[in-house]
Amino acid sequence: MTDEALRQDIQAAADRMGSKFGAKREIRRLVDYLWEGEVVHHLAGGTYGGGLGLVALTGHRLLFLRDGWVNKATEDFPLEKISSVQWRSGLTQGVLTVFASGNKAEIKQLLNPDGKSIADAIRNRLAPVDNPSSAPTPPPPPAAPSEDPLETLRRLGELRDMGVVTEAEFEAKKAQILRRI
Repeated sequence: MTDEALRQDIQAAADRMGSKFGAKREIRRLVDYLWEGEVVHHLAGGTYGGGLGLVALTGHRLLFLRDGWVNKATEDFPLEKISSVQWRSGLTQGVLTVFASGNKAEIKQLLNPDGKSIADAIRNRLAPVDNPSSAPTPPPPPAAPSEDPLETLRRLGELRDMGVVTEAEFEAKKAQILRRI
């Protein structure tokens, strides 16, 4: 895709995508929008809010990212806030509808295999577990901080200012980082 190496989880998810059309820049920049320790499981190109971008499913949230030259937009749906998901497929593309906290969001023009795999992964996470042996594996623990805590706080503040992280999430993470110092 580029000369620049992607993080292993992002590269693996990108390799499974049917098409990267309209999402290549976002794939390259995705790591800048992820939280510390957040792992990417699925990626798809799609449109949301009138713009073409990238849909990323991580262990914590469903994220829509548009990182253009002129405008940038992100919207995330924490998995614990998603109450249901709907997948409607067309001939080659479909629509992923996410119901979260009383709101409805439609992400359109996802290639059928990519959109269906994201919908199925969210459904599996939402489904009650009858058999403990079939329970999904919990997300890995956050990686040990490998950089300066002040730099981490600066980046976290930028994410809050961009609207990627809420004020409450920012304060909680800030307290966690300061406890480690």
